[in-house]
Amino acid sequence: MSNELLKSDVTAEALIAKAQRDGVETMWDRKAAQKTQCGFGEAGVCCRICAMGPCRVSPVPGKGAERGICGANAGTIVARNFVRMIAGGASAHSDHARDIVHAMHLASAEGPFKIRDEAKMRRIAAEWGIEAADTKETYALAHELAEMALEEFGKPFGTQRFLTRAPQQRQDIWKRERMEPRAIDQEITTIMHSTHIGCASDIDSLLNRGMRASLGDGWGGSMIGTEFSDILYGTPKACASESNLGVIDAEMVNIVLHGHDPNLAEVVVVASKNPELLELAKSLGAKGINVVGMCCTGNEVTMRHGIKIAGNFYQQELAIITGAIEAVIVDVQCIFPALPALAKKYHTHFVSTSQKAKIAGDMYIEFSESDALNCAYGIVKTAVENFANRDASKVEIPNFKEPTIAGYSVETIIDHLDKVVNSQLEDKLGTVKPLSDVIYAGVIRGAAGVVGCNNPKTEHDLGHVTVIKELIKRDVIVVVTGCAAQAAAKVGLLTLEAKELCGRGLKEVCERVNIPPVLHMGSCVDCSRILDLVSRVAVEKGVDICDLPVVGSAPEWMSEKAVSIASYVVASGINTYLGIIPQVLGSVEFTELLNEGVRANVGAVYVFEKDPLVAVEKMMVDIEEKRTALGI
Repeated sequence: MSNELLKSDVTAEALIAKAQRDGVETMWDRKAAQKTQCGFGEAGVCCRICAMGPCRVSPVPGKGAERGICGANAGTIVARNFVRMIAGGASAHSDHARDIVHAMHLASAEGPFKIRDEAKMRRIAAEWGIEAADTKETYALAHELAEMALEEFGKPFGTQRFLTRAPQQRQDIWKRERMEPRAIDQEITTIMHSTHIGCASDIDSLLNRGMRASLGDGWGGSMIGTEFSDILYGTPKACASESNLGVIDAEMVNIVLHGHDPNLAEVVVVASKNPELLELAKSLGAKGINVVGMCCTGNEVTMRHGIKIAGNFYQQELAIITGAIEAVIVDVQCIFPALPALAKKYHTHFVSTSQKAKIAGDMYIEFSESDALNCAYGIVKTAVENFANRDASKVEIPNFKEPTIAGYSVETIIDHLDKVVNSQLEDKLGTVKPLSDVIYAGVIRGAAGVVGCNNPKTEHDLGHVTVIKELIKRDVIVVVTGCAAQAAAKVGLLTLEAKELCGRGLKEVCERVNIPPVLHMGSCVDCSRILDLVSRVAVEKGVDICDLPVVGSAPEWMSEKAVSIASYVVASGINTYLGIIPQVLGSVEFTELLNEGVRANVGAVYVFEKDPLVAVEKMMVDIEEKRTALGI
C-alpha cells in the first residue's frame, strides 16, 4: 500500500501503521489489490442490462466493437449507466426521507418521537395548503402533514410540492424542459423502465429523465427528509463540538453512530444518557458513555446535540483500529461490508439495525420506530457490557481533534443575518437580503457549496480542504455538507478563527455576522438547505439561480447519491465541479452533453477537473463572469 494517498493526514498515517502491525486490512490495501481498474468500466462502456451481454464497446471510435449486440452504441450505454446511478442515488435519499415521515406519523406527546419545531411544521402545512394550519392540534396536524408527505412518493397526479420554492424563472425552465418531477418513486421507476433493453437510446432523452429524477430527490425526497427531520428533532442552531478521531475517549464506553438515518441516532443519544446505563458503565470501570458520530448520521446528531465527530467515510475502519470502540452502530448507506470482519479482530461489536442494510457477519438488532426507546436501550446496553472485553494493549487513539461549529440551517443563517440588518433602510428581518447585498456589493465575490464523499482514487480530504481554503482566500463564502463538512472540520475550518485564512472582504463579513467562513449545513440530504438558501437569494434579487455567482463542487465524490446531487444542482442552474471524473468518457457525445450541451436546457453544466487548484481557478472565472453579466 502506498502512503502517498495518506500523507496529508497524520491521524490516518498513525492508524494505518497500527493496522499493519495488527495484521488487519483496510480500504487502502483493497484499493492496491485492485491494481489497474477495468478500463471499460471506467469509461462507462460496459453494458450488462440484458442476458445477451455483457457487451463492451470501444471507448475509442474506430477501434474495436462500436455497438453491443442490440445495437446500442457508446453514447447509449454510457448514458444509461449514468442515469441509473442517478436513480440509485435518488432512491437512497428518498427512502431515507420516507422513514423520517413514517416516524413523524408515529409522533405523539408521550412517545419517543415528538414535534420539536412546531412553528416549522405549521409553516410547511400552510405552504402545502392545509386548512387551519395555525390552529389545529399539534399531533393531529403532524399526522395529516405526514400523510400528505407520504403521498409525494407515489401520488398519481401532479408534481413535487416544494418546487414552488424555486424562483419562477427556474420553475418555467423545468416546465419547458418537461423536467418537473412527479411522484418521487415514479421518476425512479421511469428511469429503470427507460434503461431496460429495447427502450430509450437517445442520450438527450435519457439525461432529461435522469435530471427529472434528480430534481425529485433534491426538491422532493431530500427536502422532505431535511424539513421533516427538523420538525421531529429540532431545526439545527449553531453549536460547538469537536472533530477527528481524537474525540474517542480511552476512559469511556465509546459508541460510533455511522450511516445516515437520524431516527435511530436520536434515540441512541437519549439512551446513552439513561442513568441505569451510565451506572452500569461506571460499575465496569468506565467513566461514562461517549457517543461519537461518523458520516451523515454523525452530522445529524452533531448539528442538533453537539455530538463529537469521529470522522468521515474513509475513517470508519480507522475508528475500529483504535481498539477503543465498544460498538459501531449503523443504519443505512456508505457502510463498508468489511467492517464486521475487522471488528472481530478487536473487541468491537458491529451492530446493524436495518433490513435495508443487513451486512454479513454483523450483530443484527433490528430497529423498530414503534419500539424505538427499548431498541436503543438494548443496543446501548450491549455496547456498555462490551467495555469489559476491551484489551488495553490494543488501544491507540491519535491525539488529534479540532474545535468545530456546526448547525447552520437556513433559519440559523438568517438569524445571524438579522443582527446586521440595516434598520435605516427599513430592511425587514428574517430575509437573506444582507447576504445578497454583500455579494452584489462585491464584499463577497460569490458562494460555493462544497459537498460529497471521500474516494481512495485521490489523496483523501485534500481535494475538499484545498478547494475550500482557496475559495475563502478569494472572498468566496463556502457552505458544506456530508463528508466534505467533516473534512473541513478536521482541519479547523469550521471555526471563527478560520476567518484569518480569508480575503479581506469575507473576513469582514465573518467578523460582523460572527460566523465561520465555512458553514456546516448538515448531512448529504441537507444539500436541500443549499437549494433553499440560493433560491431565497435569487428571489430576493429577482433573478434565476443560474444568474447568481454561485458554484457547486464535489472534489472527492464516490457514491450514486453524489451523482444525483450533482444532477439536481446542475438542473437547478448551478455549474458543478467534479474532482472525480464520472464513468462517461467512453462517449465523446455524452461527455460533451454534460460539459456543454445541457447548458442550453438548464443554464448550467457539469465541469470535470481533477486538480483542485485548477478547479478553483475555473470556479473564479465562472463567478466573475456571472458578476459581469449581472452588472455588479
